[in-house]
Amino acid sequence: MGTPTPFEDAWKTLQETSRLLKEQSQETDRRFQENERRLRELDKQIGRLGNRLGDFVQEMVAPAVVQLFADRGLQVHQLARNVQAKRNGQAMQIDLMVLNDDVAILVEVKSALSVDDVNEHLQRLAGFKTVFPRYADAGVMGAVAAMVIPDNVASYAYHQGLFVLGQRGETMQILNDAQFQPRTW
Repeated sequence: MGTPTPFEDAWKTLQETSRLLKEQSQETDRRFQENERRLRELDKQIGRLGNRLGDFVQEMVAPAVVQLFADRGLQVHQLARNVQAKRNGQAMQIDLMVLNDDVAILVEVKSALSVDDVNEHLQRLAGFKTVFPRYADAGVMGAVAAMVIPDNVASYAYHQGLFVLGQRGETMQILNDAQFQPRTW
């Protein structure tokens, strides 16, 4: 065996480089899969935290709505939480439903309220009587409640005819002014 030729040296270098690249590629794939697994787990944890925060906000809002709406002249005879229904291929879930003999107020509760949340609730309100026909003769109003409500979102909800309930100090309040006229569906 003599001295390797430049071609043989280049070939060995190429093979070694190829082996190293393959190992690095496998390690990169392993790390990528591990990162994806961690991100999925983090998403689950954030989702659970968001749900718990939403439950917390709902626990703050539910006891307050009876008095808040009574102060606005809307007597409350019943308060229902997490009302769900399916009808004709449509499904709907209402966080809080405030009822008396003539009116149903559907309250969407969030930890932080966005314009998208308001728009989704407006769609829910528009389809409510289809999914809940027993309320076909009731005046249906909407409200949004949250711990964090940016001013622009509160203004948007107000101008869409929704009650806006937010935390002020240690209590929940209706943030709409006395001139507010709720929209009825």
